[in-house]
Amino acid sequence: MENKEFQFKTNLNCGGCVSKVQSDLDNVEGICHWNVDTDHVDKILTVKSDGITEKEVVAIVKSKGFKAEILKG
Repeated sequence: MENKEFQFKTNLNCGGCVSKVQSDLDNVEGICHWNVDTDHVDKILTVKSDGITEKEVVAIVKSKGFKAEILKG
């Protein structure tokens, strides 16, 4: 499967919020890199996919009690 880049609008406001999803995003198969721009007004989560789907990323973030909305590029 080809690598893709997904972006999500989130409510991950700070390093503490990001740390709550870090373990899951670091350890799930199908993500080769991810980061959250907490300085951006929409708290953009960028995921470089190596097989994971957008819906799976949303489910991971939501399972930790945060919101993630797929941004169409």
